[in-house]
Amino acid sequence: MIETLRTEMIERISLAVPNDGVREELPGVRLRRVSAPSEIGHGVTVPAFCVTAQGSKEIWLGGSCYRYDPANYLIATAALPVSSRIAEASMDRPFLNLVLPLDPALVSSVMVEAGYPASRDNASTKAIDVSTLEVDLLDAVVRLLRLLDRPEDARVLAPLITREIVYRLLVGEQGDRLRFLVTLGGQRNRIATALDRLRRDFDRPLRIEELASELGMSVSAFHHHFKQVTAMSPLQFQKQLRLQEARRLMLGEDFDATTAGLRVGYDDASHFSREYKRLFGEPPLRDVSRLRGLPLEPAPL
Repeated sequence: MIETLRTEMIERISLAVPNDGVREELPGVRLRRVSAPSEIGHGVTVPAFCVTAQGSKEIWLGGSCYRYDPANYLIATAALPVSSRIAEASMDRPFLNLVLPLDPALVSSVMVEAGYPASRDNASTKAIDVSTLEVDLLDAVVRLLRLLDRPEDARVLAPLITREIVYRLLVGEQGDRLRFLVTLGGQRNRIATALDRLRRDFDRPLRIEELASELGMSVSAFHHHFKQVTAMSPLQFQKQLRLQEARRLMLGEDFDATTAGLRVGYDDASHFSREYKRLFGEPPLRDVSRLRGLPLEPAPL
């Protein structure tokens, strides 16, 4: 049965996205087709459920690589700076995937309906991981794709099937990870608060002692739990956000390297250039010149 479902998923995404690119035929359901392996791209994840019909993709967070393919799905439960690439794709067998954003309000509603309390701890649960795609979950995904042909039914049935997908994720291997979206207290909620703060103020000096104190945590506990969730230290997290934003400013808004570095919080141009090269492999100007001749980088998920 699972192979039949996989074949149907390939056919339906192929019909919905006949050429390379991304389409959203159902609200909130993003379908993607890529016909060749990609270079490593950099971006920020969104909380989402990701499943692949064909091909594979690799995502790097901290020092770990997460690969998802037709046999495995990926869940991300926080906005994290990552690197990614399409690992397997060709004209004959393009990379085909579906990304379903995870709305905390929806996850909370399904948890309440299912009688699942939000965990107040589990601070060691990572915010991203890969698990085996079981037949019941795949069946729900395929039934969602069938609604592409029935827009009159999709208005009623798509929200119901989406709830079923969330429910099956909650009762599956990654249930604890999904609960991170609606954690009501404990260390995980404090780390979620820290992530929001760092994303909002990424261009400002990072004062770990002050942030830990505001969260009611010791510096060592803050470092420990932050790294358990993100696979990075707070400084590494901030640095990646800064450099990715600087790259966007240079590519998308034609900033020069010095101005982009200043905008994201680097007072020293040479320090900015060194950090940029360490992350992206080339100095800012050379990297941006190269990228302007390439297709857009792959989405993080």
